[in-house]
Amino acid sequence: MSELRPRLLVVDDEPQFLRALATNLRGAGYEVETASSAEEALQKARLRAPEAVILDLLLPDRSGTELTRELRGWSDVPVILVSAVGEESEKIAALDAGADDYVTKPFAIGELLARLRAVERRARPSQSPLLEIGELRVDLASRTVTVSGRSVHLTPHEFALLRLLAENEGKILTHKAILREVWGLAYQTESGYLHVYVSQLRRKLEPDPERPRYIITEPRVGYRLIDPTR
Repeated sequence: MSELRPRLLVVDDEPQFLRALATNLRGAGYEVETASSAEEALQKARLRAPEAVILDLLLPDRSGTELTRELRGWSDVPVILVSAVGEESEKIAALDAGADDYVTKPFAIGELLARLRAVERRARPSQSPLLEIGELRVDLASRTVTVSGRSVHLTPHEFALLRLLAENEGKILTHKAILREVWGLAYQTESGYLHVYVSQLRRKLEPDPERPRYIITEPRVGYRLIDPTR
């Protein structure tokens, strides 16, 4: 019996780009279904749920942000945005609406495949209270942190910030989303406040805080925590 291949839904209104991307993804071992509009994507996703959606930010019948929000109304399927340079505000809005990641055109297929593997890992449920990312260990039960075997003392807010990033390993979290989750609604526009805490975390966790390996800045968007060994 042949092994079932992960199924993707790819949504883009440029026929040539859509065909090329679908061909590359099939070559990488995925089953691919395509759609050229948001309405077609919603119909196909409802008919047969994909394991991930690759979604262009700008579609003829509605924005990628609106489509992401509609998907999030009934599905937790991972969503990766495809954006062009200069679409930062729309990209941030889509991430705040629930998208998991993005790639910017033009991109290498290897970059997209790496992002797909990351969202697939996050989609797998884990019951373990211990989060391990490279040499970083975050024990949610005891609220303790070690890096390279060294114990790290964190304040309650620093731990809450690291926990949020670690539970979403590889995912871009916008400034607004992080501030809302860690500090509450009243702080969701205080990006300077967040910058201070990220700097403190880097000083405690990174071998070289000026060249961070774990907590990565996504300019004008937010932060993500990655495994530097992958």
